[in-house]
Amino acid sequence: MRILVAPDKFAGTLTAVEAAEAIAEGWRRRAPGDELDLAPMSDGGPGFVDVLHTALGGELLAVTVTGPYGTPTPATVLVDGTTAYVEAAQACGLHLVPPDERDPERATTRGVGELLDAAVAAGARTVVVGLGGSGTNDGGAGLLSALGATAVPAEALDGGPAALATLEEVGLAAPRERVAGVELVAASDVDNPLLGLTGATNVYGPQKGVAEDRLQTVDAMVERLAEATDKSVAKVRGAGAAGGLGFALLLLGGRRVPGIDLVADAVRLGERAAQADLVVTGEGAFDFSSRSGKVPYGVASVAAQAVRPCVALAGKVLVGSREMRALGVESAYSTSDLVGEEASFADPAGSLAALAERVARSWSTG
Repeated sequence: MRILVAPDKFAGTLTAVEAAEAIAEGWRRRAPGDELDLAPMSDGGPGFVDVLHTALGGELLAVTVTGPYGTPTPATVLVDGTTAYVEAAQACGLHLVPPDERDPERATTRGVGELLDAAVAAGARTVVVGLGGSGTNDGGAGLLSALGATAVPAEALDGGPAALATLEEVGLAAPRERVAGVELVAASDVDNPLLGLTGATNVYGPQKGVAEDRLQTVDAMVERLAEATDKSVAKVRGAGAAGGLGFALLLLGGRRVPGIDLVADAVRLGERAAQADLVVTGEGAFDFSSRSGKVPYGVASVAAQAVRPCVALAGKVLVGSREMRALGVESAYSTSDLVGEEASFADPAGSLAALAERVARSWSTG
């Protein structure tokens, strides 16, 4: 049999590359004769650059950028020909700051702008920005500032949404000139607008640390940025991605594409699925939200187009068989069910390998 292994990261425990390798290791123990094709995946969030570098090769440029609270933070730009890929989470990711130190009302996306600037400086004519996993909610104000945007008062773009509370004017001439002639692509797994009940603050703010009683206030702060630039752009699908980074990229003439689709095209997932007998995907928690642009649903959709069965391996499975099949997945298996939740977290790679070995008993004919 030929098995296509295409998981996402297991958040907090394994990168997508590590997850694919763990699945392959366990599968080989049970079915050493099977041919395994590893295609680690991403939806634009953490691991985006790693996954694309594995698939495409290219050159990694090391840069140091401003972290969400101003500290120097290492990051990379992947350059493949005239296209560069950057990952917002490397500069402003939620994972960069311990939970007890998070203050999203002060967090900035300036480092993402610095990554974008480094990509342009490297000669890229297309820059793809992976959006996801951010710990920021500033509407992309910091990104705009890093590229030369001006503001009244001058410091209003660099202190998170709290600084936006005093914002009166924004000048975008310099950032638009900086990216003139460059195609900007926002690769995102969400299509929320910037503002309102379905916007960046109200939907994703709580998981970043915005208190429930502050949501309306923070949303109003971000609205000041929209009013000072172009509020119509705030309504565009994807403007609310990564705390509003999507909005900033759209202001600069960018376009939004689903991250999973972009990565699937880059790694030739459809072609590889057609050559497989079985497709295996996975993520840390497999639940019904996986339908919202997440990797397992995207991989399952590609498998369905190739008329190939798809199974999912996860840390936790939080859907029943009916919901599972609605997501295009034949069966889903959990490391927590196999070894227990504590053991699953203590040895994520070993637990995932053991689960893959168990799944191979049911699915491999080798």
